[in-house]
Amino acid sequence: MKPFPRLDFSLRRFRRQLASVDALPQLCLLGLVAGIVTGGLMVAFRLTLDLGGMMLMPDGDSEAFETLSPVSRSLLPFIAVLLIGLGLWRQPAGARKMGVAHVIERLAYHQGRFPLRNWINQCWVGVVTVIGGLSAGREGPAIHLGAAAASGLGEKFRLPHNSLRVLVACGTAAGISASFNTPIAGVIFAMEVVMMEYTIAGFMPVILASTIGAVVAQFVYGSEPAFQVPSVSLGSLSNLPWIVVSALCIGMLAGVFVHIAKGDSRLSAWPAWLKLGLVGLVTGALAWWYPEVQGIGYDSLALSLNGQQALDVLVALAIAKLMLSALTVACGVPIGIIGPVLVAGAAAGTLSGLFGGWLWPAMAADPSLYAMLGMAAMLGAVLQAPLAALMALLELTHNPNIILPGMLSVVISGLTARQLHCQGFYMSMLQQGLHPLQQPLMQALSRVSVPAVMERRLVCTQRMVALDEAKSLLEDKPSWIVILRSTDDKPTLALKAADLARALLDHTLEPHANGRLDLLEVPGVRLDMAPIHAEATLTEALARLDKEAVNALYVADWQAPKTQRISGIVTRDAIEHYYRDTL
Repeated sequence: MKPFPRLDFSLRRFRRQLASVDALPQLCLLGLVAGIVTGGLMVAFRLTLDLGGMMLMPDGDSEAFETLSPVSRSLLPFIAVLLIGLGLWRQPAGARKMGVAHVIERLAYHQGRFPLRNWINQCWVGVVTVIGGLSAGREGPAIHLGAAAASGLGEKFRLPHNSLRVLVACGTAAGISASFNTPIAGVIFAMEVVMMEYTIAGFMPVILASTIGAVVAQFVYGSEPAFQVPSVSLGSLSNLPWIVVSALCIGMLAGVFVHIAKGDSRLSAWPAWLKLGLVGLVTGALAWWYPEVQGIGYDSLALSLNGQQALDVLVALAIAKLMLSALTVACGVPIGIIGPVLVAGAAAGTLSGLFGGWLWPAMAADPSLYAMLGMAAMLGAVLQAPLAALMALLELTHNPNIILPGMLSVVISGLTARQLHCQGFYMSMLQQGLHPLQQPLMQALSRVSVPAVMERRLVCTQRMVALDEAKSLLEDKPSWIVILRSTDDKPTLALKAADLARALLDHTLEPHANGRLDLLEVPGVRLDMAPIHAEATLTEALARLDKEAVNALYVADWQAPKTQRISGIVTRDAIEHYYRDTL
């Protein structure tokens, strides 16, 4: 009777399994861990905001800027920008990058690896911007903190970079889910905005992470929806034309917001202290009369959804808060924009509903319906993420009756913003042109690491070998013979084992006077090779091949400091074969 095979639960085997494109069980395990870690981080972050509110606000509510005196709430933004300026001024420009745009940039250009300094900066800057009375949200910091923490776990255990990408998506989804109690919206946001792709291998671990993140947050904050909204419905289909008009107006507001947030060359030329002073001055001046523009504004959003907000405050939220948030971003202050965008969208929708009720009092739907639609329309247009906006609308309101008009609003507002050359807020913040995450080839090759396609059947040897040594190299039937060089300035070479076998059979290789054979004289093709580490994706491998102008890479597996083992060879043909035949 055959003994049962010994199970291998080693970390080395786990890494090798993750290198493949279909490592679903392993990725789901990572999603579970990422959800627990990110959910705990989000609870700690929200508790920190609550603690700041207890220390600064008379009622202990971090959103209750209205309870402060006009002087106090107008001075708070100056204190906030002063702290941010002092804390970030002497740091390099790269350390000042934070938020969702930073997450997308690290995913696209750095394989999902995050600097620790940026993460630490995001921790305290996220708290200062919200508690300090700037028009800022907590979701951007939550996504950065969650994605970087999840990716950091992968880096700690030296997991392949294709799994780091999934961990970034898991941290993003869990961050959104724990912030809003919206697990589905968290998944869609991660795939639509950050990953920019939909795959089964990506969906399953991200769904698991988002679910666990929501569960962790519900242990502390309960399972109630983020906002209590009235049960409203579309009613008459005669409201649809006005919904279209409302979505058009909101789409134009979203386009203006993105263009202002991008800034211009004149504003960029201003010194940092002047731009920070401008943010403090404008925010403080608006806060004197309308403190509702400060902070995230979820208390104002709840009033808008329930039709209890004053008309002048609605105008301030729909226009002043939105443009204030855009100006803050344009001046280089790292804030989260999702919360302010939702608040401004709900206010704009409520204004549209009130105006529609004045025009057609007998047929108009409740303004609360327009507030919900405006919230989704603004978010979808600003992010150019219609499905994420719809899922957020459904989970935030728990009202399935508004999905049909919500779909219409999101599409119309998104198309309107695109006509104003708005390609999405985060893409606009990063660069112009096609982003790497939007290129199908780069997406496909980023899902797999080099161990999945490398040739493992190889032997390593020096250039000069004895005849018996040359024959022994072929005993294990390798595909490649790696020729190690005497100095680091000479490239490592790869020789087809079949070429050496043919030369030995045909006796075409003459030994030197010392009786040793020179493998560089073997008739055949020898490939110059550059090194690449085992965690790299095929995207990194292809970029390395182009940069070094070689046709093959040897996979360097570092066992200990200054001890290198060559574990495989990746050729350009192997990468092309994987893309052509496997995908």
